[in-house]
Amino acid sequence: MSRPVDAVIEYLEAESARGRTHIFLDDSARDTLRELFIKSRSKPKPTVEETLPAPAPPTPKKITELSVSGANKAEKLASIRQQAATWAPARDLGTLRETMVFATGNPEAEIMLIGEAPGYNEEKEKEPFVGPAGKKLNDILKAMGISREEVYISNLVKFRPALPRQTTNNRKPTAEEMAACLPLVKEEISIVKPKIIIALGGTAAEGLLGMEGTVGSMRGKWHEVSGTPTRVTYHPSYLLQSGGSTNVKRSLWEDMLAAMEKLGMPISEKQKSYFLPKK
Repeated sequence: MSRPVDAVIEYLEAESARGRTHIFLDDSARDTLRELFIKSRSKPKPTVEETLPAPAPPTPKKITELSVSGANKAEKLASIRQQAATWAPARDLGTLRETMVFATGNPEAEIMLIGEAPGYNEEKEKEPFVGPAGKKLNDILKAMGISREEVYISNLVKFRPALPRQTTNNRKPTAEEMAACLPLVKEEISIVKPKIIIALGGTAAEGLLGMEGTVGSMRGKWHEVSGTPTRVTYHPSYLLQSGGSTNVKRSLWEDMLAAMEKLGMPISEKQKSYFLPKK
C-alpha cells in the first residue's frame, strides 16, 4: 500500500531528474509539511524490548528416561509414543531421519511382530510394514487365520536410517542405532505383554536378542526377550527378494505354525501342507 509521502518523494525525484533544485510551496503546503514534521517528532520511540528480535520458539525437551502413564495399555503406549519422538539417545546420534514411525495394531494382542526399522514406504505412511513388504505380511497373517488389526506390529528403530541424498533407498540400522532405541521397544513389550514375539529378519533378531548370525541359524527354535518366547523368521521383504522361493516360504511358514501351536490356535491340515512339495 502506497503512502501520501511516497507520491511526494516520487514527484521530487522526478523534478530533480529534470534539473530543478527548488520547488515553490504555498502556505497550505508548508502548513501540511510542518504538521507532518511535528507528528513525526512526537511519535514515541520504540522501547529496547521492541527493537530486540523475537525469541526463537522453545526447543522440544529431549527425553532421556521413559515415564509410563495411562489408565490402560492404549494410553500407556500413547505416552511412550509421545516420548519416543524426542528420545535423546536416538535423536542425538544424528544418523536417523526426523519422521517417527512408532507402531500399529492391537494393544491387547497375543502376538507382537518386530522388524528392524522403517523404510521409505513406512516413513511416508508413518506406519510400520506397509508397501510390498506390508502386503506380504498381511497375506501371512491371513493364512494364519488372523488379521493385521489383531496383532501388534512395531520396529526396533523408530526412525528411518539416513543416507546422503536419500530418496527411496534404505539401509539397515546400525548396532548403535538399535541399542539407542531398544529401551523403547522393551517398554512396548512390557506394556502389551504379548504371549509370543516374532522377530522379522536377522537385523531385528540381532538387536533384540544380542545374537549374530543368519536367520537360518537363529530360526527353528524359541528364544526369549524380556521373558517372552520369541521366534526368529525371515523378513517379508526377503520373500520378495528370493523370487518366491518355495524353500524360504516353507521355512517362514513353519515358524508361523510353531507360533500358532504355541498359542493353542487351531491348525488345519490345509495349513500344515502349505508350501510342501506336491506328491
